[in-house]
Amino acid sequence: MRPEVVLLLGASFWGLGWMPLEHLARQGLLGMPVVVYSYSLLCLLAVPVLLAQQRAWWPQRRALAVVCLCGGWATAGLVGALSEGDVVRAMLLFYLAPVWSLLGSRLLLGERLNASRIGAVVLAMIGIALTLGIDADTFRPLQGSDWLALSAGIAFAANNLATRSAGQVPLASKTLAAFVGAALSGGLFCLLQEIALPAVAPMQWLQLGLFGVFWLIAMCAAQYGFSHVETSRAAVLVLVELVVAVLTAAAFGERQLGPGEWFGGALVLIAALLAERPSRPVAAVGCEAKP
Repeated sequence: MRPEVVLLLGASFWGLGWMPLEHLARQGLLGMPVVVYSYSLLCLLAVPVLLAQQRAWWPQRRALAVVCLCGGWATAGLVGALSEGDVVRAMLLFYLAPVWSLLGSRLLLGERLNASRIGAVVLAMIGIALTLGIDADTFRPLQGSDWLALSAGIAFAANNLATRSAGQVPLASKTLAAFVGAALSGGLFCLLQEIALPAVAPMQWLQLGLFGVFWLIAMCAAQYGFSHVETSRAAVLVLVELVVAVLTAAAFGERQLGPGEWFGGALVLIAALLAERPSRPVAAVGCEAKP
């Protein structure tokens, strides 16, 4: 499949992630402890794979370190913001990531930005605002949890840029490095915030492991897409996650959709369709030497 399609599938998996998280929350496992437990389990797989592939990723170890740190903080920071602050504000601030990706792709990677790509980002931002809903309270000064969400969005954009630039790093290493970073970031967050880790029953460990596998599949698809799709396009495509999350929440009776949500979701999908279109190749100009 085309990398754009794989990325859309990965983003759709992300959009379904609220269901296992809600299931775990009903059992008393929520917030940052879920990040620590589930990603620590994945580290049991990640560390051996990273060691086995060390020779392949060592020449681009700095880019992989950025994937580890920024990809990990993108997860931990967003979970912390959602747990401690207003959900709408946290999601709005996190989903500014396409703006940071657009700027970073131009300044750091030298990607060409055309009107279609910039328009897709603008449409996506409007769609996100309508889908999540904004009011006067949305624009109050940033608080601690808001800074967490904003930093998580910036970290997510940096992760996408690093993944795109780390062309020689194996896909497994890029995917699993982000899990290591999430476990470390989540553990540090719990330590600094003095969050106690709850006791976990054997059956809950199994469920946490299955949740980790679910996230592993989603992240593999996403990292493959980030590696092969221009960063400014990929940042818009992953916003399909939000549409999937809202639609499935409405289907299961967790949320009622009004005209604003439907119109906002349509704008996000239109933006994704604009970004999904492959870039036109630059025509080669031939120079014929004359005697």
